[in-house]
Amino acid sequence: MPKNAGLHKAGRAKKDEFYTDYDVIQSELNYYEGQFEGKVVLCNCDDPFESNFAKFFLRNFNYLKLNRLICTSYAGSPVTGTQLSLFDDYNEPVTNEHGYVLDISEVPMSNGRGVSDMDIQTLLHSKGVVKRLKGNGDYASDECLDYLKQSDIVVTNPPFSKFRPYLATLMDYKKKFLIIGNVNAITYKEVFPLIKNNEVWLGASIHSGDREFRVPDDYPLKAAGSRVDDNGHKYIRVKGVRWFTNLDYEQRHEELVLYKQYQSNDYPKYDNYDGINVDKTADIPMDYPGAMGVPITFLDKYSPEQFELIKFRKGDDNKDLRYTVNGKTKQPYFRILIKNKKVQYIED
Repeated sequence: MPKNAGLHKAGRAKKDEFYTDYDVIQSELNYYEGQFEGKVVLCNCDDPFESNFAKFFLRNFNYLKLNRLICTSYAGSPVTGTQLSLFDDYNEPVTNEHGYVLDISEVPMSNGRGVSDMDIQTLLHSKGVVKRLKGNGDYASDECLDYLKQSDIVVTNPPFSKFRPYLATLMDYKKKFLIIGNVNAITYKEVFPLIKNNEVWLGASIHSGDREFRVPDDYPLKAAGSRVDDNGHKYIRVKGVRWFTNLDYEQRHEELVLYKQYQSNDYPKYDNYDGINVDKTADIPMDYPGAMGVPITFLDKYSPEQFELIKFRKGDDNKDLRYTVNGKTKQPYFRILIKNKKVQYIED
């Protein structure tokens, strides 16, 4: 069974505070620009001084025509207070012993044409702009839930170990969101029904490969692709990262172009479900009218107008899907059962 060693290790050690690269945020937000005008954006896992989510929305506050930006951090964040000469609204040094909130409705531009790094630094250093929270800044605290109620769109990278309850909170409060998670979150019993019911889908910009994340200073760098920059900040590259969202975008309605025709010898039938196994999304037959079991990464190409999502992983006996080839039973890695809406059975 494939494993994502970096993510699993982070989950076990609770060292899952992965800080998202600015370019990763920019690449995804490009698909949703028009949906942010007049909105209140909440980044509720983000230190106002260090997070690239905070930096992105501060820099693009006026361009996106935001109404308000709220960024909250939690006590114990390994990066809070790592910059020098930062002071909160009590005029005390910022530390990771408190949660903090940035709550603004205006970002001044010194040159009148765009927000510069100097504009952001001046704003963050202004007295009273970043305030100390009464509580620890946990997203599920009453204080932070009150900010959630006031928001329109939540954009952040929640800790991987808290993805399930975090997403459930967003759904409970009926919020629009754009968040980062592990692709294997698709397999969670709390998540797949949301995808099946077209309440959640994958984002536009990440479909394969790995992405670089900054990690806490005490994070062990054992994986290939890890590095330390000139400032001593640690980074690792993580595979299997995806954006999860309920913000619509044009590309997810583009139909997948299919090339192969169904040949029974190429597609074994399941022993415990009336359907065929398809090992690769590119191999989905264009003319098969029945159920097909496809990899979870099919959702990178999924168009709700073209395909129906039937169920996940289990056959009619409520056991994992399996098929037999040359007398040997095989159980493929997690499969999503789908049907092509464009293909119909032809009666004899």
